[in-house]
Amino acid sequence: MSDPALTVRSLTARAVAAPLARPLRTASGDIPVSPLLLIDVASEQGPAGRAYIFGYTTLTLRALKAFVDDLDEVVRGRPAAPAVLAEELAAEFRLLGRQGLVGMALSGLDMALWDLRGRALDRPVVELLGGQAAPVPAYDSYGVVDPVADAASLEGSVEQGFRAIKVKIGVGDLAWDVKNLTGVRRVIGTDVKLMVDFNQSLTAPEALRRIHALTDFDLAWVEEPVPAEDLAGHARVREKSPVPIQTGENWWFGHDMARALAAGACDLCMPDVMKMGGVTGWLRAMGQAEAAAVPVSSHLFIEASAHLLPVTPLAHYLEFLDLAGAVLTEPPRPADGRVSARGPGLGMEWDEAAVTRYLL
Repeated sequence: MSDPALTVRSLTARAVAAPLARPLRTASGDIPVSPLLLIDVASEQGPAGRAYIFGYTTLTLRALKAFVDDLDEVVRGRPAAPAVLAEELAAEFRLLGRQGLVGMALSGLDMALWDLRGRALDRPVVELLGGQAAPVPAYDSYGVVDPVADAASLEGSVEQGFRAIKVKIGVGDLAWDVKNLTGVRRVIGTDVKLMVDFNQSLTAPEALRRIHALTDFDLAWVEEPVPAEDLAGHARVREKSPVPIQTGENWWFGHDMARALAAGACDLCMPDVMKMGGVTGWLRAMGQAEAAAVPVSSHLFIEASAHLLPVTPLAHYLEFLDLAGAVLTEPPRPADGRVSARGPGLGMEWDEAAVTRYLL
């Protein structure tokens, strides 16, 4: 089938508070439900595309929905060409900038446009990008855990085939971290890779103190030990850390990635497709990681990430944290600790009964 010429007919959004299978506790706050904005792009030619963005808190959803509703007037009648619209909207918001809610909305629109094109061609997005669907190694992503109360869940992750698990720490003092990780290691064993996430909660000196004290746990990486915007602090920790430093989920578009890599802020990176400009922004930015020889993992957004990592240089891990499964007819499922892209498009269908149930 030839590449169709598609025109945007409408852009609509719905806000939902979807339940999480594992509500998240972090050192920087709790996430009891998944605040999502569901985006639908209809074309004049018939096919429609969909995507979602994650608001972190339900307080953002009203503003996000209002902004996307207003974007409908901007994009209606324009070609549904993701790269073209990305350039036009970057110019539209040049003076305001594309961080925060604006960047989230534009990234969500971009993902929905790629989904639309995939559906119009009846092909998965990964094939439109020149790749093919392939099982991507994933790690099971937890919030703060109680190694006793959550032992069955952690054991279940290992039984599902996950060979890597991430937990969040930093909610207490170093003694708490040591006790917690001792319990986690006891449950998952020594053959499973263990990552930890401080969620930006420490100063550089305290981060180094804790990392050196945690080396016996054979950590695969330490994530965001200091505030995300503190590139000098990340570089300082990275220089003296015996464990690889991971960051990137709070980079906005390729320019933030460029600044972080130039600062030597990380050994590993995990950009977020919602903050990098959607599929288009991700593709434009990933060459930077290849040039810097920095392995790339994904942050959240299982469905889109499974399409992006197979075409990403130095792809490392897909983060398995199911944000939208409660409103999808077929939530993503790992197989032997890996996740494969599904189609057509990004491979998502709304469960409309569930959407109605959780609508805000």
